[in-house]
Amino acid sequence: MKAHDGMYIDGAWRPAAGRDVIEVVNPADERVIGTVPAGTAEDVDAAVRAARAALSGWSATPPAERAARLAALRDALAAREEEIAETVTAELGSPLAFSRTVHAGMPIAVAGFYAGLAATYAFEEKVGNSTVYHEPVGVVGAITPWNYPLHQIVAKAAPALAAGCTVVLKPAEDTPLTARLFAGAVDEAGLPAGVFNLVTGVGPVAGQALAEHPDVDLVSFTGSTAVGRRIGAIAGAAVKKVALELGGKSANVILPGADLARAVNVGVANVMSNSGQTCSAWTRMLVHRDQYDEAVALAATAAAKYGERIGPVVNAKQRARVRDYIEKGVAEGARLVAGGPGSPRERGYFVSPTVLADVTPEMTVAQEEIFGPVLSILRYDDEEHALRIANGTVYGLAGAVWAGDEAEAVAFARRLDTGQVDINGGRFNPLAPFGGYKQSGVGRELGTHGLTEYLQTKSLQF
Repeated sequence: MKAHDGMYIDGAWRPAAGRDVIEVVNPADERVIGTVPAGTAEDVDAAVRAARAALSGWSATPPAERAARLAALRDALAAREEEIAETVTAELGSPLAFSRTVHAGMPIAVAGFYAGLAATYAFEEKVGNSTVYHEPVGVVGAITPWNYPLHQIVAKAAPALAAGCTVVLKPAEDTPLTARLFAGAVDEAGLPAGVFNLVTGVGPVAGQALAEHPDVDLVSFTGSTAVGRRIGAIAGAAVKKVALELGGKSANVILPGADLARAVNVGVANVMSNSGQTCSAWTRMLVHRDQYDEAVALAATAAAKYGERIGPVVNAKQRARVRDYIEKGVAEGARLVAGGPGSPRERGYFVSPTVLADVTPEMTVAQEEIFGPVLSILRYDDEEHALRIANGTVYGLAGAVWAGDEAEAVAFARRLDTGQVDINGGRFNPLAPFGGYKQSGVGRELGTHGLTEYLQTKSLQF
């Protein structure tokens, strides 16, 4: 076990205000692999004060210079790529191959994108007799989740820094070691002191202190809808901006005429990816009743192949939550065709890849986010019925549509109340705007839209 002391504040590692620590557990074998300080409101205040002091200098730094520092940050992350992958595997349980390509590789590419965008974005433009300036919103409080620890940090910190904002990061307490690697990369990249700050801690203490701090101008949060509502209420009381990327219950709609085998196999893979711990996972598969039995059989076969290929869920609490949902689904009338609530291994927080058939729209497993490797398959009668089911939750984060004719798939996707839809297996694009409708959040991350979340607009008339 390795003890990681201190917070990264004002360009240096400094002792935490308190003595409490957080144990970091490897979910694959339940061993404690390290500890980090449990930050307090005093730590958060020190970090925010450092960010506020650094704001005027960083916001006035020419965009080309900010771009150069972000390019150096990308390079520093790339130099740590294998260490990042191994760390994510240790604290999240992700298979190492997936950690290398997704957990390490994707955020490094995103950091590089924002380095380029910082140099080319039009922070000033002419509109008639006005000059419009796009200025940094100020100090950003970033609160990130455990499911994609580095990706979520980069998706917030990189555009905020490119915009000229300063950042205080509070990462998830389950995966703080990856955040410390990011802080080390920031230090190596030579960003000015106070531009980026890291405070580890638990949400109800450090997270709440960051959201409530009067010198934080924008809170960017990714996590549960329940916590997002709380942060929105705190921000609303202070009239500060928020960017909220929250829960999902995404529909994978397979229309008649689609390649059923491919749609089902890709859909199962999507749900099992990252052990089902993806907010945009297509956890509801909607199939026409004429093809329903065939789709269920295909899904059960596909899910069985993932038994030894996926990692654990993040902790014991999450494992119990997922098991409870599976049991509730069966109790409400769903048919278990693959997996189940039992553990496939003696140690570790593993959950069997699970498929539930005969799920109806009102069932709990069709309405609530499970955040585990559990797929629900629902019947529909016609396209209008499928649309009602797909739009029939409080969420609207992502989804998929499959059809024999692409125009048909696009027409259906345009009617979905969701922020991102994959057509016939379209690949995830980390440069496209990502975010949800309804209770899936407010604002967008990634791409140019991710940068604009951290800007405010001023116009001068001549």
